[in-house]
Amino acid sequence: MNEHDTHRDAPLAAEPSEDGVASSEADRPDEPEAAPETAPPEATLAAELEAVRGKLQAAEDRLLRKEAEFRNYRRRTEEEKAALASLGKRLVIQRFLDVLDDFGRSLAAAEQVEAQQTEQPGPVYYALKEGFELVHRKIMDELAKEAVEPIEAVGQPFDEQLHEAVMQQEAEGTAPGVVVAEAQKGYRMGDYILRHSKVIVSA
Repeated sequence: MNEHDTHRDAPLAAEPSEDGVASSEADRPDEPEAAPETAPPEATLAAELEAVRGKLQAAEDRLLRKEAEFRNYRRRTEEEKAALASLGKRLVIQRFLDVLDDFGRSLAAAEQVEAQQTEQPGPVYYALKEGFELVHRKIMDELAKEAVEPIEAVGQPFDEQLHEAVMQQEAEGTAPGVVVAEAQKGYRMGDYILRHSKVIVSA
């Protein structure tokens, strides 16, 4: 074997590339980057379900608050309406008490005149008297339906919550501080005092 044959059988050296770096036996393409790890579908679904549950709970809480606010508003409105109705009723009855006093005075005057008469009054008098008494009873019945009633005064210990003293006087056999006479009748409507009784108290 001559020198020429030896040189021919030797492996060829890698040719340098244009940038001066020897190329490999075969140019290999770049390997793709590994895809980022993703959560399994079950975990993603659970997270979404939890988020929906949170939104539903928040919506339910807001609804319950609104419902409670509406109940309180309705209760306050009903209480205000009842209070206004009661106030209006009391004002009307208070103004009517003077008319009731006039009826009482008229009946008392008629009885006084009847007692002073030497002759028997005629049928017209009795008809008028009975008419007044009937109207007076009807008025008292209607007031009773509204829980309106006279305040007990004569013979009762003086109570500033119920009575208004207009004067004091000596009353034999009566302890001090007792109502001995009534100048004007008082009325109450349940626990509310429509008008205090004007009374004379023993000294």
